[in-house]
Amino acid sequence: MTYSTNRKPIFQTVRRILGRGLRNSEVSALDRSVDRSLGVQAACQSDVPTQIGPAGIALIKQFEGCARLRTDSLVEAYPDPGTGGDPWTIGWGATGQGIARGTVWTREQCDQRLDGDLVIYANDVRRALDGAATSQAQFDALVSFHYNTGAIGRATLTKRHKSADYLGAITEFARWNRAGGRALKGLSRRRTAEAKLYASDIPPD
Repeated sequence: MTYSTNRKPIFQTVRRILGRGLRNSEVSALDRSVDRSLGVQAACQSDVPTQIGPAGIALIKQFEGCARLRTDSLVEAYPDPGTGGDPWTIGWGATGQGIARGTVWTREQCDQRLDGDLVIYANDVRRALDGAATSQAQFDALVSFHYNTGAIGRATLTKRHKSADYLGAITEFARWNRAGGRALKGLSRRRTAEAKLYASDIPPD
């Protein structure tokens, strides 16, 4: 199979290095080398799931909850449990611009926001893992972790996973149980559940 990419800059660079044009046999050899390189990259990327699975979604919904459901079936924003104020949250853990005291959504808005956010967070995790072998269960746990903490890009958990130190990664979840400077039981329970999901399907060596 030939992988599609613009090879012209590659050939031009080689020509400049050699100080001459390329023979047909050299062009063919370069083509094969580029194809092999792209094939390895594609294989590495395929080792990481592209989206969160049902187990991950269920875990997120379990701990986020669609809280503050009013008698009129609308959902109301609530304050951060650690600070008692900002950041305000609504629906399935949605925060950010436009969400504050008094914000009210329909349940459909909550579900739509979750669907969109999960695509964003899954892509963040996929980029952070940079092709490291990852099972679906591990990916789901890491997306849940990132959805709650936003820390997939800087956490030691990610570094341990990428180096295939899976046992070390499991222990890292528990470190992320604080909000507003204090440990919270709810966060500790969530980290335990994420670690359990992560450990349920570790890729073979």
